[in-house]
Amino acid sequence: MRRLGTGIGWRPEIADAVERMPGIEWVEVVAENVCPGHLPESLRRLRERGVTVVPHGVSLGLGGAERPDAGRLAALAERVEALGSPLVTEHIAFVRAGGALTASPRLEAGHLLPVPRTRDALDVLCENVRIAQDALPVPLAVENIAALFSWPGEELTEGQFLYELAERTGVRLLVDVANLHTNHVNRGEEPVRALGELPLEAIAYVHVAGGVERGGVWHDSHAHPVPDAVLGILADLAARVAPPGVLLERDENFPEPGALERELAQIRKVVEGGGRGDAAARPGPSVRAQDAQDTKDAKDAQDADAGEARQRLGVAQAAVLSSLVAGTPLPEGFDRVRMGVQARALASKRADVVAKVAPELPVMLGASYREAFEEYARERPMRGGYRWDALDFAGFLLEGKRAGVPRRELREWWLDRSGPAPRGRVARAARRVLSRRA
Repeated sequence: MRRLGTGIGWRPEIADAVERMPGIEWVEVVAENVCPGHLPESLRRLRERGVTVVPHGVSLGLGGAERPDAGRLAALAERVEALGSPLVTEHIAFVRAGGALTASPRLEAGHLLPVPRTRDALDVLCENVRIAQDALPVPLAVENIAALFSWPGEELTEGQFLYELAERTGVRLLVDVANLHTNHVNRGEEPVRALGELPLEAIAYVHVAGGVERGGVWHDSHAHPVPDAVLGILADLAARVAPPGVLLERDENFPEPGALERELAQIRKVVEGGGRGDAAARPGPSVRAQDAQDTKDAKDAQDADAGEARQRLGVAQAAVLSSLVAGTPLPEGFDRVRMGVQARALASKRADVVAKVAPELPVMLGASYREAFEEYARERPMRGGYRWDALDFAGFLLEGKRAGVPRRELREWWLDRSGPAPRGRVARAARRVLSRRA
């Protein structure tokens, strides 16, 4: 695996600081946030300096019951080509459910949700990963995610699940040690056991990030400093294998550049002091040759059964997502408290992201924005991405009788965004509202 070194997640808010940071050997960019034909100048300059840029996808839903969307795969491949990347990464998660496979309404989570660690889910994931590998021009690595809840009746541990995935598909792994910590707090899973079961030779690189604990639940916020517990898991991993790359993630609440540089220096120190193990000397779980052969012999039969597995998985995921975003009854076996936390987190994230992709809306609505959005979210699950969600929210307000809604400005905004071509009124509408409140 190509050595990447030490890197940081590139975000527009810290683009200038990242360019000036010493020792940055590579950056990772959210794939859906860049346009291949109009790359940010900061990324262009980094590439010209020889800094590797890796696109990190968040919307494929490889762990979902449906096969990966060809259009999303093509878009991801375009970003790989535009950035000249040596690999591309995605998540082991589902992000949507329902639709034709289950004859139920299609729902979007707007977030990465955990797949059940069952044989059905593994069979579907393996087939989806192979489809993605065939469509992408560079190697694919997939990331373990953080989760607030567990599925009942799971058949494999996280380490076993990832080991079999890598064994059956040859996919690389993006190991997020912050997510291992999250799952330790939220689901009682031991990071040491997960690391001991991983196929260390399959690791492409490692994520490190911060979070915060509220009410006994760890939130993988990417908005707080990296805690000692996460650095401890990184040290354990580094003692087992020298990772090809390590990357610091920070998505919001950005500190001054010096604080990020100190965190990067601390990460380097942990990795360099880890004992420089190697995958050959410190392997993952012991797998007998006959077991490996049995796995390969069973692959064709498992793929043949994938159609039925997709159906079963699709029904289960649709029921869970519907309970989280549409208020339908929670399937049996799930922790109601944790699922309530997850549902509130999804609604809060919807409001936060819509405010970012359509900043005119909170400007127009002022202090009533969040209350109005929560009212909307209770009645209308996401039907597409966040930009569609913003349009639907505006439409919801225009259809309703909520007091204090600036209907004229909101209507102009909606017409500008929903029509076939921009009308150029968004900025004027927002300025009018701002001038009235100044």
